[in-house]
Order: sequence, then C-alpha cells, then structure tokens
Amino acid sequence: MPVKNRFAELLPEITAWRRDFHENPELMFEVHRTAARVADLCRGFGCDEVVEGIGRTGVVAVIKGRTDTKGRVIGLRADMDALPIVEQTGLPYASKTRGAMHACGHDGHTSMLLGAAKYLAETRNFDGTVICIFQPAEEGGGGGKEMVDDGLMDRWGVQEVYGMHNMPGIPVGHFAIREGSIMAAADTIEITVTGKGGHAAKPHDCVDTTVVAAHIIVALQTIASRNVDPLKQVVVSVCSVVTDSPAHNVIPQTVVLKGTVRTLDAAVQDQVERRIHEIAQGTALALGARAVVDYQRGYPVTVNAPENTAYAVKVAQDVSGQVNADTPPLMGAEDFSYMLNERPGAYIFLGNGDTAMVHHPAYNFDDNAIPFGASWYAGMAEARMPAG
Repeated sequence: MPVKNRFAELLPEITAWRRDFHENPELMFEVHRTAARVADLCRGFGCDEVVEGIGRTGVVAVIKGRTDTKGRVIGLRADMDALPIVEQTGLPYASKTRGAMHACGHDGHTSMLLGAAKYLAETRNFDGTVICIFQPAEEGGGGGKEMVDDGLMDRWGVQEVYGMHNMPGIPVGHFAIREGSIMAAADTIEITVTGKGGHAAKPHDCVDTTVVAAHIIVALQTIASRNVDPLKQVVVSVCSVVTDSPAHNVIPQTVVLKGTVRTLDAAVQDQVERRIHEIAQGTALALGARAVVDYQRGYPVTVNAPENTAYAVKVAQDVSGQVNADTPPLMGAEDFSYMLNERPGAYIFLGNGDTAMVHHPAYNFDDNAIPFGASWYAGMAEARMPAG
C-alpha cells in the first residue's frame, strides 16, 4: 500500500530523529529541546501552522487537506517525555543525560507522528484538517490535561482524537485495541497513622503505629477480594511505609503509608475510595490509634468510543492485517484519557516485539515498528477524511 511504501523510504530519516530523541531525553514539562526540534521539523515539512507552548511545552502542528469542504478535524497525539531511569542498554545512542532515559518509547511515538506529518504535508490526500499533537509530561505530570485546559480542542476545532503506544510482548507490526475501558484510572493514597510512641520494650505504654499500619495494609486487600464484584478489576497497592523513627528500639508516633489504586469503572472507583476511608479509620480506631486518609484522583480511565475503535481497527487491518480487536485492558494509566474525555476517539497498541518491558532500564523502542505506526497515524487521517 502506498503509505507503507513511503514510510519504508522514510525509515532511515525517521530512525535518525528517534535516536536523537533517545540520546537526549527530557523529563515531564522540561522537554524544551525536544519540542523545539519537533516544531522545527514540522515547519520544514510545510505544515500550515505550528504553535509551541500549548500546555506549557506542547506543540501543535496543523496540516490542511486538498480541500476542507467536509470540515472534519482529526487530532493525532504522541507524547514526548522520558522517565527518571538510568539507562542500561549499552546502545551507541544511549542517553547522554544521567538519570533520564526514554524507557517508555515516547521517542518512537514522537518520531512516528513526525513521519506521518511529513507524509501528510507532502500528499494532502485528505479532505479536512489534521491536528498533530505533541504532548509533554505524560509520565505523571498530566500534560494531556494541561493541553486540554489550554484550549487544545476548541482552539483548533478537534472533533475526534487518536493516540498510540508501543507494547513489548506484541509482535512488531501487530496492533491491539479494545472498545471501552482500555487503561485504568490511577489514584494515589496516603494514610497517616498516629498513635503513641515510646520505648519498644514497653509496648503496653504505647499505641504501636507499626502494628496498626500492618493491620490496615492487610485489611485493604479485602477491598479487591471481598468488596468489589469479582468480575470487576481493581488494584489496591501500598508501596511505601515510612515511620518517624529510624531507631530499632523506638515505637514511632506516626507511620505514613503511600500507595496507588487502579480501577476501570467509575462506580468501582467511588466504592474503593469510600472503603479505604472506612477500613483505615475503623482499623486504627479499633486499635486505639487514628488514621487520616488523603485520597487523590489521578488520570481517569482511558475509554475508547465504539465507533472510533472500529475506525482504528479498520486502518490497522489495512496497514498490517494483524489486529487483536479484543485485547484485555491494562491496569496502567494514560493521560490521553483527558483528551478522550473531551472528544470521541481511540487509543491503540503497536507491537514492539520481544523486548524489555516499558519502564525497564534495558528497554528500547524497536525502529522496525516505525513504518507500521506512522502508516496508522497517516491512515487514520486519510480514512476519516477521504479526498474526493
């Protein structure tokens, strides 16, 4: 198919962009070099409008089709930020920034969308407008929300929006997607347990916060096993336990628990939040202590609209013929959810082959996936806005 042939030709150029981004990773909203490079490339492609600083450091590139009589406007999104991880790949283009690396493949996502932008600006074989969205701070900063709050959707009249993420364990060139909830909401919990500190040899004179905290940690696991419908998905994980005493013979006055909650359903999310308060406070009270719960909602559930999922499947099928249209949902989170809350659209996974998992120091994006991902981005524009 013509799109795939063109991206095969462009592969060395796109790979060079990708490896440059990989070698120069930037974190959160501090993607200044990356964003400037993206903007310069898009201007060089002949994009009709390139705007920097959307959502602090995001970039938007506008490409108009041969005509815009249908007036449809499609958004295509890629993320740009890296992770605070020390790279262990040994690659010749490994990160030059100590403590930062592209361990999630955002360098690949950005490069594939740039490749699509170059192709679409060359061919203009569509009737409407493409909005290429290059987003900062997906890794915990909520850059998607920042861009939405900065007027992304309304300013450019985006009607549909599509995103993509590479996935190790899926063969290169294969796609995976599902209708409905595809990635989880990610909330944070912080529980402060206050008791009565004292000498470890005199526990009867104390209210031992470590024991109380331990009971709370165990009791929280009953939310998934005994409170939530077993056909629903939920994860409650306590990942940090910190006391106010480093000594081996002091019962601490306070213990702070920190963790995460992952859900795929708004009603379950509400239920879990309520039960965490009840369990933590009730357990502490029963043992003579006090618990204060700080529950913060993070990225929402990523929900693929049915009709747009079907469009995404069709294009993926045209690109490679290998699509799992009923892949299981993941309990990881994605701030593309904020964009899908504003406009209908879909989020798809693209195989990265047999590599280390994302967020691992030995992970690397497979450049052989580039023609497939770039073809899908460009194909979404041409399929949703056919010329003629």
